[in-house]
Amino acid sequence: QVQLVESGGGLVQAGGSLRLSCAASRSTFSFNAMGWYRQAPGKQRELVARVSSGGSTNYADSVKGRFTISRDNAKNTVDLQMNSLKPEDTAVYYCNAEIRVLGGNANYWGQGTQVTVSS
Repeated sequence: QVQLVESGGGLVQAGGSLRLSCAASRSTFSFNAMGWYRQAPGKQRELVARVSSGGSTNYADSVKGRFTISRDNAKNTVDLQMNSLKPEDTAVYYCNAEIRVLGGNANYWGQGTQVTVSS
């Protein structure tokens, strides 16, 4: 089991920046991957960015070049730096941890943090 707590959401104007942070309740060193997902009203939850245990990253096409994910296993955190924000980035952002368990992977989620980008 692991608890994930997000922080850093809020209201920002288009073109602005926000930094989201997610703290895990235990060591993230062995986590298969950590990432950020988002869900806008009336839409499905979608991957924003993900970083593997080896440091490989992948991003949604819509955020490439604007968002940067970083993982710090010493602090048990994963952050998402969001620059050049657009109104379409408005959503609830969720932290995710993918942990290897017997027989497969288990996914854990934070409670979500609201990001609102005004035009």
